[in-house]
Amino acid sequence: MATQHLVPRCPLKIHRHSHAIKPRRRDAPPLPSSPSTGFAQPRSDGGGRGGGREAEEIGRGSGDPGGGGEVVYLYVRGGSIVPYRMVLVFCCKNRCLHISCIHGHIEFFRLALEVDQSLLSKVNHEGETPLVIAVAHGHANLASLLLKRCNDLGLQATILRQDKDKSNALHHAIRNGYMDLAIQLLEAAPALSHHVNIYRESPMFMAVMRGFRDIALRLLEINDSSHAGSFCRHALHAVAKNGDQFIAAQIMKKRPQLARKADSNEDTPIRLAVCYNKVGVLRELLQHDISLGYEVNNQGFTLLTSAATRGHVGVARELLNHCPDAPYRHVHHQELTCLHSAVQNGHTKFIEFILQTPQLQRLVNMQDSSGRTALHYAVERCNPRTVAALLSCKGIDTTIFDIHGESAASLLSGITSHEKNLDWKEVQVLMLKADPKDDDIPSDNIHKEVEQQETIESIKERKSTTQRYTTNTSLVAILLARITFTAAFTLPGGYSSDPGSEGNPIMSKKAAFQAFLIFDTLAMCSAFVVSVICLMGRWEDDRFTSYYITVTKRLTWFAYMATLAAFAAGLYTVLSSRRHWMAIGICLLVGFCPCLTWLISKWPILKLNYRLGRRWFSMLFGDYRVGQPSSSAFRDMV
Repeated sequence: MATQHLVPRCPLKIHRHSHAIKPRRRDAPPLPSSPSTGFAQPRSDGGGRGGGREAEEIGRGSGDPGGGGEVVYLYVRGGSIVPYRMVLVFCCKNRCLHISCIHGHIEFFRLALEVDQSLLSKVNHEGETPLVIAVAHGHANLASLLLKRCNDLGLQATILRQDKDKSNALHHAIRNGYMDLAIQLLEAAPALSHHVNIYRESPMFMAVMRGFRDIALRLLEINDSSHAGSFCRHALHAVAKNGDQFIAAQIMKKRPQLARKADSNEDTPIRLAVCYNKVGVLRELLQHDISLGYEVNNQGFTLLTSAATRGHVGVARELLNHCPDAPYRHVHHQELTCLHSAVQNGHTKFIEFILQTPQLQRLVNMQDSSGRTALHYAVERCNPRTVAALLSCKGIDTTIFDIHGESAASLLSGITSHEKNLDWKEVQVLMLKADPKDDDIPSDNIHKEVEQQETIESIKERKSTTQRYTTNTSLVAILLARITFTAAFTLPGGYSSDPGSEGNPIMSKKAAFQAFLIFDTLAMCSAFVVSVICLMGRWEDDRFTSYYITVTKRLTWFAYMATLAAFAAGLYTVLSSRRHWMAIGICLLVGFCPCLTWLISKWPILKLNYRLGRRWFSMLFGDYRVGQPSSSAFRDMV
């Protein structure tokens, strides 16, 4: 063994009786180690005063975090084990037992305590005892042995010792998920449940947050156990977050006062249950105290408003089951209802729930401080789903004006966003269906007039969209032309090498081969035409843009189908003689590809056509007819 490994490099100080701890000579041979324990075997060379164990290895690493991880040897010469009480102390005040617990050396723990049991109560620079270190470093078995030894010796203060962060062994056991060890700690020292670390976390709060039901129940059985948590929360807040209905019931039985204690955000447990959509916890809280359902926080939000903001239908239904008259208005702003909140956040299912609940149906016509109903906000946001949900209510009044004299339908005139073109049209149809005689509903011609008032930004956007279209279309056309051009010189079946017909295609007399040549030629020519138009056309002129779009789309579509037909014909030529069923299956699959492509590309339009009906769709979306796309239709399609 190298000489530099015999002495730790980190600074240390040696207490009195250090003359009994003597280093080995530099020329001494290395000590043989035991295969069972990993420690050095005793030497019987008669050295020292009694001739006993020569050295013991206690682990890798020193008390100094920057020590580099040397192997530290502790010598006990000649049976003089009395001075061993005064153990080497490293720079961070770690004793040998601290270092051993870091690495989980159970055998050294037993040998060390045979010499000096006071090591159990020693603390290092972080205020950690060997017990706390063993738990924090994940050595549950060693921690259990340390706990048993401390308990046998009556070292209650050692068990209750807290580290620099005021966390005790129970905190670390729960944090690391050692439930059995946590139960042992509680049985040995119930006072561990009283401690709160510097982060304001009690063992009960941590156990409930992690869902350790057994530990939480044991902590609840201790009358004076702490339930505090971080952010001024407590154990019932933790239950509301993780949704443990059983623990919620137990806490409400033993500590019902926690239901009204709020955190730093003034959120009580029942509000957290609503926000996190924990229906079971909400049910338990209301069963123990129904008055909790009428809670209003300092900002004036009711529980129904909080549920509507997040779209939680389940908790709203449970709340109304226990409290049918639960408040639905904002306290500080009496005109703001939970329906307004649901519409502003786009929660269609919550809107439908409100309209299906008898005591809340009247909210559909309630106005806010600006005189707007929920329908005003739905139309202004141009959300067809929320508009349809509101219009499905029989008692809705679409003629209500706000304080500026605008109805919900008239708000459509101020929406000119091209990104919402389809939504705008769908909302327009829905409003026309609800009241066909309403003159405030803008016609399609009015919308087109608004579109014609292009600004500099809209012109730049249109040019950018046109540039993207030509770039993408030319890339597709060039790719199709390359594929078909290559296929023309890689004929299916190959070329003949027979005398008199050298270089002729072998399958030239088959009809499928001739079809392959025809489709391949058509696809290549169409793709070349599209690529040339994209490169040489006058795309900057608006008068030609619609014409170019129509021509390039049709030719690209034709080239696409011709390429697929050439592919199917080529494979049929090769496979028909031996695998006729496979050749037919490939042709059918290839023939389905254009249908699938058309269906996917037109699916949004088809779905909208189904929802609106053919008459309304043809009236408002006639500019989508193939061959006559308008500029707005082009923007939507691209």
